[in-house]
Amino acid sequence: MPVARRDRLEVLIQRAAIEKRVRAVARRITTDFKGQQLHLVGVLKGACIFLADLVREIKLDTSIDFIAVSAYGPGHEPTGQVRMQKDLDSSIAGMNVLLVEDILDTGLTLSYLLRILRQRQPKCLRVAALLDKPSRRLKEVKADYVGFTIPNEFVVGYGLDYAERYRHLKDICILRLSPSEGPAASATSR
Repeated sequence: MPVARRDRLEVLIQRAAIEKRVRAVARRITTDFKGQQLHLVGVLKGACIFLADLVREIKLDTSIDFIAVSAYGPGHEPTGQVRMQKDLDSSIAGMNVLLVEDILDTGLTLSYLLRILRQRQPKCLRVAALLDKPSRRLKEVKADYVGFTIPNEFVVGYGLDYAERYRHLKDICILRLSPSEGPAASATSR
């Protein structure tokens, strides 16, 4: 008989604070790109909720596309190699592009995406990250727009997952895995 999971979730950032910060980031983006079109590129799957809320608050002519990459192995530990899983549907040449990420952690994924997207000659390429975890940085990259800087904890909710679970949570929570998870129970990376 399977053992019931007893993961613990501790709220790190409440939904109300997320909503307020998304509005503030959107206002800054609107000001920075005033009178221009903006193309948002969401990094699947984690950024989908952040992108949806952000685009509704940006007061500009916008369009959306998605890209998917993987930099994690089976235990949610970075492998050091990033690979493309889904490319953009259309060209970004000559466009103002805002890459929308859920979390900026090691910088491996963002570094890879920036290199790939710059080769496609956008007019402008900026980054919005809901969460920034600078203590884990392996590559020197920064986001132009950051929702929250967080400590080195494994977080879920508001689009972020653990094994495809917890994306639906309205708050961003620290995940403490149950002992039945074994050595990964103390996971702190993304």
